[in-house]
Formats: sequence, C-alpha cells, structure tokens
Amino acid sequence: MEGLAMLGQLIGHFQELCELYGSNATPFLSSSSSTHSHYNHRLLSRPFPRWCLLNIDENPTNDNCPSVILRAGKPANFTMLEPHKPPPSKKPRKERHHVKLHGQTKFSELMEQQIWKEFPEDLLEAVIARLPIASFFRFRSVCRKWNSLLTSHSFSQHCSQVPQAQPWFYTITHENVNTGAMYDPSMKKWRHSSLPSPPPKEILLPVASAGGFICFLDIGHCFFYVCNPLTQTWKDLPARSVKVWSRVAVGMILNGNSITSGYKILWVGRDGEYEVYDSLKNMWTRPGNMPPGIKLPLSLNFRSHAVAIEDTIYLLRSDPEGIVSYNLDAGVWNQLLIPTPAHSTDHTLAECGGRIMLVGLLTKNAATCVCIWELQKMTLLWKEVDRMPNIWCLEFYGKHVRMTCLGNKGLLMLSLRSRQMNRIVTYDVVKREWLKVPGCVLPRGKKRQWIACGTAFYPCLTAAP
Repeated sequence: MEGLAMLGQLIGHFQELCELYGSNATPFLSSSSSTHSHYNHRLLSRPFPRWCLLNIDENPTNDNCPSVILRAGKPANFTMLEPHKPPPSKKPRKERHHVKLHGQTKFSELMEQQIWKEFPEDLLEAVIARLPIASFFRFRSVCRKWNSLLTSHSFSQHCSQVPQAQPWFYTITHENVNTGAMYDPSMKKWRHSSLPSPPPKEILLPVASAGGFICFLDIGHCFFYVCNPLTQTWKDLPARSVKVWSRVAVGMILNGNSITSGYKILWVGRDGEYEVYDSLKNMWTRPGNMPPGIKLPLSLNFRSHAVAIEDTIYLLRSDPEGIVSYNLDAGVWNQLLIPTPAHSTDHTLAECGGRIMLVGLLTKNAATCVCIWELQKMTLLWKEVDRMPNIWCLEFYGKHVRMTCLGNKGLLMLSLRSRQMNRIVTYDVVKREWLKVPGCVLPRGKKRQWIACGTAFYPCLTAAP
C-alpha cells in the first residue's frame, strides 16, 4: 500500500506539470475511478514521453517542494519551477541571435584589442610591406594610422628590403590620353587611374621609368613631369636650360638602386644636346658635349624606350645601326655599331638581369613573327634566343602588322596591330613564356581600347617624386 501511495503522489506531480505546460499528454493519465494498478498498466503500455521527472527533496510528504525538469539527451542544466507559477516565455529566435551576436562581437573586439595592443610596430610594418600591391588600395582605408604608413620613413625602409616583384605596365589609350590604364600581370587585371592635376590642355606621354617613378613629357617635348601612379603624387620638373623643340630621347635611373636616394633623368636631342636632371638637387645640368667619335645628327629610334643597367642608359639608333650609351656616374658616352638582324623591323631595346635584348618583327614572304635577340658581348652581334609560338604567328599571316613595345624590363608587353586585329601579349624573358593580355576596357566604357603607348614600372607606394 505504501508503494501505491508513492506512485499516486508521483502521478499527481506529473499531472500538475502537464497542466503548467498545457501538455496534451494527460489523456493517458485520466482521473477515472480505476485502480492504481490500472494507472500503472497504462503508464507502462503507452509510449512514455521523453521527459525525466526527479524530486530534489528526499521527503516525499513535502508538497511545496520545487520540481526539476531534464530534457532527455541534454546536459544537466536544471530549470527550477515554483508551484503555480507559469514557466518563463521563450524569446524569439531573432532576438536570441542578436544577443548572441552582440556578445560575440564584444568578445572579439576585446580579443583584438588584447592582441594588437602589444603588437610590435616594426613587425607590423614589415608584414604590411610584404602584402600584394593590390591589397594596399584596401588597407589604406582601414584607419588613419595605416594610411600614414605611406609617408613613414621606417615603412619605406621595410619596403626597400622586399625584393621587387614583376613590373606593372602604365599605358594610355588612344581616346583618353590622360587616363592611365595600369596592367597588373600577377593578377592579370587592368586597373585605372587618372593623372593627378595634369596641366590643362596638355597631352602627356610616358617616356621613361625607374622604380616606382614614371617620367612624362608633354607632346610638345618641352616640359617634364614625374609621377607615382599608385599614390597619385605629382611633381613638375624645372624648365630645361637648353631649349630644344625637336623630339628627344629620355632615360631614367635610380641613384644607388634605391627610391630613397633619388633619381636622375637624361634627355638627348638629335643634334647632340643633352642634359641630366638630379632629383636631389632639383635642377638640370649640362655636363658637356658629345665626343667627336659619335656621328651627328643622332638618328635615334624614338619608338624604342631607353634601357637602364646600373648607372648606364642605352639608346637605340637607326643610322648607322647600333647603340649609344651614357654612364651618368662617370659622364662618359660610348657607341656600338651593331647591324640589326636581316628582314626585321619595329626594333626596340629591352633588358633582363643586366643583359641587353632586342625585340622586333621578323618578316619573310607573307609570314610575320615576333623574335627576341640577345646581344653577345664577345662578338657584339644579335643572337636569336626565342620567338613567338607558330600557332600565334598564323594570325599575322598576310597582314601588315605593326608592333609597339610597352614595357621592356624583364617582362615585356607588346602591342600588335593591323587593320584586322589588335593583340597585346606579354613575354617573360626568364621563363620564356608568352601570354595573351585581356582587353582593356575603361570604366563605364562600352568597347575595348587599343593602347597608344606605355612603359613598365615597379609598383611602390612609398616612392615620392
């Protein structure tokens, strides 16, 4: 009888809980005048709900003791329910998610402050200096401190210790000459930027580069400008002391191969006039006259950009065929008479690892192909080292093709045009790899642009002209 009394008390607790939660599980615990054994039989024969009922008080006669509810399969997180008190209402899912997310945000902010508060400043600059160039356009907007790194001397030193990556190419299109299109070969993407505060009604042509600097010359061949196209910093160079209205050839080098040591610019006229600009002195100087051994007037190939190797600038001349060089450190001119390869046209100089290369179109009958030659130091002759794949050359068969070299620093960019086609390709001298460049489309443009001219440069955010 005592056991039946305890069972009846247990059933009474269960009914109270079902009433509190509005459970519809009470029908199988009907309060008819059946015996306790009948209740016991129904409890054992019906599917039992997934709830476990416990009494936390060892005294079974205490009717005011609270009950404990455990969800089957869950950890033992007990919920205390007072008698005759409805359970707490459940919060909407959206509100619970907001509270949880807010708590996680506070925790993450606290963790970030703890991490970055003691992070060494020099280590942070060293890490940022090694980020891909494309990421710099995004990290500048993080905070003022990161944006100010571009003018920091210590950050410039970290950047100078990072090996130079592949050069980028700065080009201008035939429709918008003052809107630069920069090609990133590592990402194979075009990036666009307008020149900062260009002179009004002036057409500027990129004629030379060194490190992260690009030298521009106006179409009237009178005024020089230097710009870092990534940071949009701009400098007008002082007027030249020698007035030359004819076309000039331009070369550019870094002092000591470091952007922090300044740069020099050389311009040469056809009659032998030349001047050198030193950025540290911010002035043009005329070191002297050309030696009598160099034939004047200079018939320079103005379609070919100058090549700079250490302190020497090399220029391609057409008549007589060869190379004219000038060492800016020693102030010495030199001339090499080297005939160009037979049946070749559209020549331009290039360099890779201190080697002087020649790029041109080789045409025989109706077949045209792009060839690469290297200057042999012993024989002073051009030796062919590579040529464009034959399957690509088939596109040029029977067409009058013109070639322009847009970059000549280890990685070459070549523009090939005819009436029926317009192709831009790159050639990696070290890997001997030919790649096609995707078409350049200006922002909000509806058609692809063909490139008018350009030059290669090494992207650097700390280069200040």
